[in-house]
Amino acid sequence: MTTNKIVALLPIKANSQRVKGKNFKPLHGKPLFRWILDTLLAIEDVDRVVINTDAREILAGNGLTDSDRVMIRDRKPELCGDNVSMNLILADDVAGLDADCYLMTHATNPFLSTDTILEGLRMFKEKIQTGEADSVFTVNKIQTRFYREDCSAVNHDPDNLIQTQDLEPWYEENSNLYLFTKESFTATNARIGKKPAMLISPKFESIDIDEPEDWEFAQIAAQYFDGRKM
Repeated sequence: MTTNKIVALLPIKANSQRVKGKNFKPLHGKPLFRWILDTLLAIEDVDRVVINTDAREILAGNGLTDSDRVMIRDRKPELCGDNVSMNLILADDVAGLDADCYLMTHATNPFLSTDTILEGLRMFKEKIQTGEADSVFTVNKIQTRFYREDCSAVNHDPDNLIQTQDLEPWYEENSNLYLFTKESFTATNARIGKKPAMLISPKFESIDIDEPEDWEFAQIAAQYFDGRKM
């Protein structure tokens, strides 16, 4: 299999429970959704960005309509709402769109870079060709001391402390980037296949805006990234 056709799936909904209207809220000069959309469109290998949404009019009000590289798909009524699994929305897109590689990310991941996406695509192509993996997803590498609610240690011996960098690393799915095929999605009904590979993404890029404090952190990060360009 070759990754000849790459379709990026970028689901965007109108409402958000914890940060109201966050997908369209201005972040350092432009709506949140434009950050990752602009990144995806800057990658020539991405043939089309598909936005599954219940907010076509809001997108239009922010200057986004269908174009040669952007397809806006109206979300089916039965897939609208806060409690609908993202995998059901992705399943609808995968069933309706052919691609050699599906690239999925969120509007709430504004700082995911073209470099990380290209590295993910490179890894995906290599792993698919060698049969080592059927999908790729990004993670945060964590090496720190964890405790349970009752204060018992999870991954270390409190009586024999070692340096945190010597602890066994744990990996946290960060919801930044997923790469998969129609076949791998069908096998699990999920964006992570039966034989996935993990890609560690940079910490700053892993900011995912779920809570109000995440938004405040993102505002600081946006200023930082803008400053690096100067």
